[in-house]
Amino acid sequence: MNINKFKYVYFLGIGGIGMSALARYFKTQGMEIGGYDKVSKPLTKELEKEGIIIHYEDEPNLIPSIFTENKKSTLVIVTPAIPSHHKELNFFHDNGYTIRKRSEVLGLISKNKTCIAVAGTHGKTSVSALLAHLFHNNTIGCNAFIGGISKNFNSNLVLNKESDILIAEADEFDRSFLYLNPDMAVITSIDPDHLDIYKTHDEIKQAFSEFITKVSKNGKILKHKNAELIITSNQKIERYTYSLEKNSDFHAENISIKEGCYSFDFVTPYETLKNLTLPIPGLVNLENAIAALSVAYLYNLDHSMIINSLSKFEGIERRFDIRLNRDNMLYIDDYAHHPEEIKYTIHSVRKMYPERKLLGVFQPHLYSRTKMLAPEFAQSLENLDEAIILDIYPAREEPMEGVTSELITEKMKNIPVTLTDKKNLTEVLKTKNIDILLTMGAGDIDQTVKPIQEMLENKIKA
Repeated sequence: MNINKFKYVYFLGIGGIGMSALARYFKTQGMEIGGYDKVSKPLTKELEKEGIIIHYEDEPNLIPSIFTENKKSTLVIVTPAIPSHHKELNFFHDNGYTIRKRSEVLGLISKNKTCIAVAGTHGKTSVSALLAHLFHNNTIGCNAFIGGISKNFNSNLVLNKESDILIAEADEFDRSFLYLNPDMAVITSIDPDHLDIYKTHDEIKQAFSEFITKVSKNGKILKHKNAELIITSNQKIERYTYSLEKNSDFHAENISIKEGCYSFDFVTPYETLKNLTLPIPGLVNLENAIAALSVAYLYNLDHSMIINSLSKFEGIERRFDIRLNRDNMLYIDDYAHHPEEIKYTIHSVRKMYPERKLLGVFQPHLYSRTKMLAPEFAQSLENLDEAIILDIYPAREEPMEGVTSELITEKMKNIPVTLTDKKNLTEVLKTKNIDILLTMGAGDIDQTVKPIQEMLENKIKA
């Protein structure tokens, strides 16, 4: 399919982080953009400011006439989160519109580019954002679709018409990443997740192994050393590993913290780059930085530019995002929504502040994930000193009988646990003696971040 033949693009689920990046991309191509989303939020408000037409009711009569009157020139892009009974989706089906998944369209855009695809059940957004930052600040430049808002770009989209490089976050949900044909694949992790799609851990491993077969001839693979991945022997591709530990091709040595920043040496299979600085905290971010640096090194980016750019990286919204830092109170917000992510995030905080008390707020994401991984969630969350657990955020799912946040809390016996809903969270936090607060989750817990920050600032002033 030639996407250049379309003049109008309509998005079902335009407020999603991946969908909004595509909407912005097509807007820059001079196309008319519109869409539907379930709720208004900061990201959709930004899109509206950029001239994109959005409405928030599932009602075909609300679809602007420029799309309904130009059927042959309109491309409809749909996110997997849109249910099959959605009225607007069925309107487009019934009237013969060209409908494509977001992942299919991203695959088409990347087809004529040198594609670096970053995949993994966690870590891919941080790696993609830092990669985009490193390439953008080097002579090679890049285009990038990022699964989060980069603070350096204040966007999830990076464009450079002069560059052949495209950095794409490769999402394993709904096997979306299988539409990509990367020249280089980065695998950050392969943990059991999206168990509504993949019934077993082995099934998700098989999907990642299939993704690797999409890598172009003479391409490259960089994977975390602990990611279990089957690579067929007939693939003539360069293979590398990374981690924080020494038994990897790329790793860090001489790690220290200076004035809140990580200082370290970056060890490659060929040489060591000394005295690098990562200005954002968290061991999880340091390991993700090793992955991004490895790709930059393998693409022969200028070393001095790499080192200089790294020192100016500001991070991503909701990825170990320090919202408040006072002598007697620290507030960190993070997107962690899988047991491994939660464990690693908590470990990162503990490593930085070993003597302080850690109160964590977690919003479970998806009924299926909660049902399948409740024991693992409980185990990870018990690394806190105290926990507050919110109701499950359903996202694309309908409620499941007997599946509530209590599946997690009933297994947490070793620390104090409070069960509440999002609406009452700020009031509950007012009753707590807070030293370090950590909010975690991939749902709409992000809507509580600013109110919590304001409440804590008022608490300090009082």
